[in-house]
Amino acid sequence: MSLSVEEVKKELEKLRPFLIADGGDMELVEITEQNIVRVRVKGNCFRCPLLPMTLRAGIERSLMAALPEVKRVEAVE
Repeated sequence: MSLSVEEVKKELEKLRPFLIADGGDMELVEITEQNIVRVRVKGNCFRCPLLPMTLRAGIERSLMAALPEVKRVEAVE
């Protein structure tokens, strides 16, 4: 089952306030055929040493809980 851009964006919008509170942000870049969600992080999040943890423990876990079809979340430049 493929993911729709709309449903992924809706879930990402719920997470953006947490990044914005720390001076960062993110945007959806693409969803691959393998259901890998690729996001671009911005602001303070771009060079933050905690970004890998934020991606896995925060963004990826939340997306996978809401949309079990998501296989992984990756950050791209």
